[in-house]
Amino acid sequence: MTFENFIHSLNENSPPPVSEELKSLWFDAKGDWEKAHDVISEKETKSHCLIHAYLHRKEGDIWNADYWYRKAGKKRKEWSLEEEWEELVKNFL
Repeated sequence: MTFENFIHSLNENSPPPVSEELKSLWFDAKGDWEKAHDVISEKETKSHCLIHAYLHRKEGDIWNADYWYRKAGKKRKEWSLEEEWEELVKNFL
């Protein structure tokens, strides 16, 4: 799947057959933060923790976001949420 295909899938009612990380980001892009959080909260792999961090950053809970970034072995970057979302999607495709 390409980034463009993923973006196009946002016009659908359900996510395409992709990883949990991408499903979470798909639900986030559709405006369903709760579902995105539910999908990603089931495991604590580094990739799950990274998406979890992004979601809490988006929520505005920076302390919690930084906790999850640390669990992912990353530091929070000073970039827009849109840039981070796109980078995450591209990383997991």
